[in-house]
Amino acid sequence: MEFNGACLIAILVVLSSVGTIYAFDPDILTDFVVLVGQSFFTSMGFRDVLKNNLTGQTAVKVMKFPAGGLNPPHTHPRDSEHLFLVDESLLIGVVDTTGKLFMQTLTKGDLFVFPKGLFHYQLNTDADNEALAVSAFGSANAGTVLIPSTLFTTSIPDDVLAKSFKINTQTIELLKGGL
Repeated sequence: MEFNGACLIAILVVLSSVGTIYAFDPDILTDFVVLVGQSFFTSMGFRDVLKNNLTGQTAVKVMKFPAGGLNPPHTHPRDSEHLFLVDESLLIGVVDTTGKLFMQTLTKGDLFVFPKGLFHYQLNTDADNEALAVSAFGSANAGTVLIPSTLFTTSIPDDVLAKSFKINTQTIELLKGGL
């Protein structure tokens, strides 16, 4: 994939917004964390993105969504996620603390911020084309809690899940079997 000047400018905008947003985060344990490939307040993670060479620890992640691919509902309990769409489109959804779902289709060049702690997902609705996105966090460890695996692959008793979802335990077993 070839990167043009507009893409580079958009990536730089993402980087500058990450630093600005997290400069006042009250939940951090130190003023800043210097990661491998970082220099105090300068993130160099996008250099590897541009070289298609992501190895080692980084707060930047390249995400490829195959045609029809889904990043299932999840949350990041310790940080917001910044998602920059490099190619194609994605349907994203965010559920706020009142239970209201906000959905939007992102297209190439869009940047979306998923607020810390809110459940969200990304879906490539295109049946023919792969979507490419860059995800960035301002935290050394944003954490990821996947809803399906957290609920159905842990040892939460089936009767507790059945009562929570108001379904029978046989349905819970079917859901567990699908994971």
